[in-house]
This record gives sequence, structure tokens and C-alpha cells, in this order.
Amino acid sequence: MHAPAELLIDTAAGPALVTTPAPRAGWWELAARDPDLCVTQTPTWLDCLCATGPYRDASRLYRFPDGSRIVLPLVGRVRRPHRLDAEESWPAGWGIGGPVTAGRAGLEQARAIFDDMACRPALRVGVRLRPQGAELWQRAAPGAFRMEPHMTQAVDLDGGFGVLWRDRFHARVRRDVKRAEKAQLDVEVDRSGRLVPVFQELYDQSIERWAAQQHEPLALARWRRRREFPTGRLAAVAARFGTGCAIWVAWNAGEPAASIVVLRHGPHAKFWRAAMNRDVAHPVRATPLLYRLAMEEACEQGCRIFDLGESAPGSSLEHFKAGFGAVGRPSPRYWRERLPVSSAERALRTAVKRVIRFQDA
Repeated sequence: MHAPAELLIDTAAGPALVTTPAPRAGWWELAARDPDLCVTQTPTWLDCLCATGPYRDASRLYRFPDGSRIVLPLVGRVRRPHRLDAEESWPAGWGIGGPVTAGRAGLEQARAIFDDMACRPALRVGVRLRPQGAELWQRAAPGAFRMEPHMTQAVDLDGGFGVLWRDRFHARVRRDVKRAEKAQLDVEVDRSGRLVPVFQELYDQSIERWAAQQHEPLALARWRRRREFPTGRLAAVAARFGTGCAIWVAWNAGEPAASIVVLRHGPHAKFWRAAMNRDVAHPVRATPLLYRLAMEEACEQGCRIFDLGESAPGSSLEHFKAGFGAVGRPSPRYWRERLPVSSAERALRTAVKRVIRFQDA
């Protein structure tokens, strides 16, 4: 890694000193003081991106005249000229990035960061905001940035698991969990990476099911899904998060039925991935049982939020998560491009979907 570079920029909030990549000690210090920090806003998450994808650390630490500091987690692409680079927080599929602050940022500081991003030489820059405080950053975004709507669903763990089970879980979810408990499934949780191959096996089976549901050629589905979530990514995440990465597996008569991956940092727990053998898991409702156990553990560990990730409004996935008490909140993405590359990519994807009669799940 190259030594951090420092530069002074003029902003609406006064002259700001920018250090890039952001020094880890300063980033961790702000992370410890940010009450709304997401797992995906930590240096550990950036390390996972750089270890498993074509990314480099482009994070930026801003120091303002009033003494306040803000870190913008950011990655660029390796081996790309600046003019063809993409600097994003984060790339598609990697979840929420956005600024890390020790307190609420001021509007002028938010505008200063957007203005700095707008001046970057990269072909594309983008930032995905977390729901908390997103309104301020939305007000600060200049006209050069386009807004892409996203919704994140999360469960409020306030009051403990007893309150969650009684007042927030839907009756159908409680019935499914009780059905799974009667089936006497064997459940284990791994924090060492030992069960990574089991999850990967279930994930490969899930790709086949998703391909059939979406009317997608299996070869194309495998290529697309493994490009998004390549073999080895979960092992890299498990190694870097250590005990903060829990791989839950439910076994039915000795056969792996379902698995979920939950990441944790401080009071924030995040569901990351799920996979199952539907023929084995669905009759005994193995997946709802794993969600229930993971949420109960998060409550015991003092977590305040259980982040269930992004869902499309009105989708079956949104309905499933709402059954556990998840509430959707906007977490928009703001981006700008010097050339309309994204529009061309979307048009190509739409054309391919039309040809293969792809059906969105």
C-alpha cells in the first residue's frame, strides 16, 4: 500500500485537509464514536473488497477547520487509468458505504464532500447512503449527481428478543419457527470458517433454483452469480471478521438444509447471505428458524439493529423480511458519470433479459 497523500482543498466549509487512503487509526476512532455505523462501513469490509475483487483502497479522510473529521469509505479499480476509473462507496452488491462521522455532519461539510467527489477524475463516482441521516446528504447532493432509490430493511431489537418474538414477529413466522422446532433440526453456528464449504454447496444448489424461477439459462446464471459472489469470497470475509462472522447451518437428518451468514460489529448485526436446498429446507421451515436464532443471539450480544439488507418494494423478499418485524427505510445511491456507461449497460441487460424471457423474482 502506498503512503497516504495529503492535499488541501477549498470548500464551502472552509479549507479542508484530505488524506487518502484514510489512515486506519483515524477511521477506527471515528467508527467507534459513530452510533449508526454499519458493518459495511468498517475498514474490515474495505479489506474484504480489495482481497476478493479488482479494487484498491481510495478512502478519504476530511479534516475541517472546526476540528471535525469525516471518513468516506471508497474503493477504486486496480489497473485502470484515472479517466476510466470507478470510485464508489460501494460497488454494486457490496451494500451500504457512505460517510463515517463522530457526530451529525453539517450541511456545508456534506456539500464539501460531494463537491470533492464531483471533481474526481474518475469516469464514475458513487456513494450509497445509510438510512440514518440520509436526508442531510440528499439535501447536499449537487445537480451533477443522480439519485438511484434503494430500500434497506432492518429490525429494531430494542426491548430484547421477548418483545421481538411477541410484538414484531408475524404470526406466520412464529408458526414456521415452531414447525421447525418440532422437526428437531440440528443447528450449528461456526465462527472460524469451517462451514464455508457447506454454505457454498447450498449456494450452488440455490443458483439452480433461482435460474429455474427466473427463466434464465443455467450456464448464464452460474456465470452471473459467481461473478457477483465468487468462490473464496465468504472464506475471505470469515477470515477477516473472525468471530464477527457467523455461519449458521440447519441440518435435516444429517443433510444440510439451509444456511445464513450474519456479520457483526458493535451494536450492528447484518444478515449478509442465505442459501438452501429447498426440497430439504422448506418442508421443515429451516430458514425461518435460522433467522430467529440469529436475531435472538444478536439481542443477547447487545445489538440494537438487525440489518436484513436491501429489498425491492412490493417483492416477495420484502414480504418475507417484514414477517420478522423489518421496516424499510430509504438508503439512496448518488452517482455521476462523465460518459453514459451505466445507461448503456442497463440497456444491454434489458435486451438480454428480453431475449431469454427473464423473470425478476
